[in-house]
Amino acid sequence: MAEITTLQSTKAYGNELAASSAPPPKNRPSEYAPPKGKSPAKYRHVAAVHPIQRTSWLSHDSKQSPSFLGFRNLMVIVLVVMNLRLVVENFMKYGVLICIGCHDYRRIDILLSTMLYAIVPCHLFVAYIIELGAAQHAKGALGRLKRSDYDPDNDLYQKSRSFQATWYTIAWAHGINATFCLLVTTYVVYYHIHHPMIGSICQVHAIIVWLKNCSYAFTNRDLRHAYLNPSSAGALPEIYSQCPYPRNVTISNLAYFWWAPTLVYQPIYPRSPSIRWEFVAKRLAECLALSVFIWLASAQYAAPVLRNSLDKMKTLDIASIIERLMKLSTISLIIWLAGFFAIFQSVLNALAEIMRFGDREFYTDWWNSPSVGNYWRTWNKPVYNFMRRHIYSPLVGRGFSSGFASTMVFVFSGLLHELLVGIPTHNILGVAFIGMVVQLPMIYLTAPLEKMQGINGRVIGNCIFWISFCLVGQPLAALMYFFAWQAKYGSVSRLEKG
Repeated sequence: MAEITTLQSTKAYGNELAASSAPPPKNRPSEYAPPKGKSPAKYRHVAAVHPIQRTSWLSHDSKQSPSFLGFRNLMVIVLVVMNLRLVVENFMKYGVLICIGCHDYRRIDILLSTMLYAIVPCHLFVAYIIELGAAQHAKGALGRLKRSDYDPDNDLYQKSRSFQATWYTIAWAHGINATFCLLVTTYVVYYHIHHPMIGSICQVHAIIVWLKNCSYAFTNRDLRHAYLNPSSAGALPEIYSQCPYPRNVTISNLAYFWWAPTLVYQPIYPRSPSIRWEFVAKRLAECLALSVFIWLASAQYAAPVLRNSLDKMKTLDIASIIERLMKLSTISLIIWLAGFFAIFQSVLNALAEIMRFGDREFYTDWWNSPSVGNYWRTWNKPVYNFMRRHIYSPLVGRGFSSGFASTMVFVFSGLLHELLVGIPTHNILGVAFIGMVVQLPMIYLTAPLEKMQGINGRVIGNCIFWISFCLVGQPLAALMYFFAWQAKYGSVSRLEKG
């Protein structure tokens, strides 16, 4: 019995020894492997640090998308440090150049600008009288057609002749009224208002009102046509049914359009439920702070760069001019970005809140534009909406190609830019006009990049947009008009006159 027990123990020991020396099954981890996530307790120098095949994080074939938050923080720090160095250098070189009483704000400039602003309601009232007369004529024409034997839905010939004859008269009346307002402002600003900033404010207001008058006339023209042709009234937007023609032809309706932050007329707009005065106060505070910042940056940093560029412009020192353009591009971009935020985010939102204007998409993410064309479609939506609704779409609807319609849009925009810049500076150089027309080949060149598969094309297009925008566009135009102003009048500062 004892021998049997000893034999069984010896056999069990042999089986255990064999089991311990045999390799573990492939589907089961070895009992000697350390727990997952922990190093071996004894063999510390044999850990597998390269267990699988992996790629570098910045490689294109990497399966993970790395975050560049640290690089973004680094770039922000570098930009801040570099600009602080420029601030210190500027104060060491020029001292404090800010002077409130040094600018030549003439009394006649203030008086004339106030008078020009007061004239605008008069032209709006004239536009209302013209449209009121057209609405009364449309009511009478529709009444006569209903009382006669003619079918108002089928007798297109007679209604078309009457409508076209009336429209030509109304169009001439609207055109003369709106253009007279713009011509008077342009003449007074060019010949009688000396300070370019005051002249620019007057010119901007006149152009805005001129565009609003044009939109008011064109929109009511189509509404009147739909009113005289009930069968086509279904083509109107559904929101217009809340204020059908001619109920929209009122003083209050036109006054709301005058102050609304849009250039496109509609009988009715989406409205917010109430006015948040705290929101308005914040937006106005932003506008005030940014306006002070723009003034300080212009006087302390932009003006010295422009003045130091005059001798280089006279001698046509190309290398020095390019260096000045690159130096001017930084401060020009900062001022432009501050102005963009002050106008499109602060002023327009404050005005929209006061007017309870519901559609506040005044811009989209233009800074991510993959092409030049995308930038012009996204950075200034009020102007883009006007151009598309009243110039581009009607031309395409009449059978013209989209390329021709786009060309007309940029030619028209170039004329407006020249009026906006050349008239207040009293130098019609054509630089602003050419700058807008040159955008057309830039749009055609960068359009394929926007349609490329992958992100590379969009990145290249965005870089081209920023380079053309920062280095070639605004700094060059500012330098040209500043040089022309200095050559004609000298500085607007009394400090330099002394």
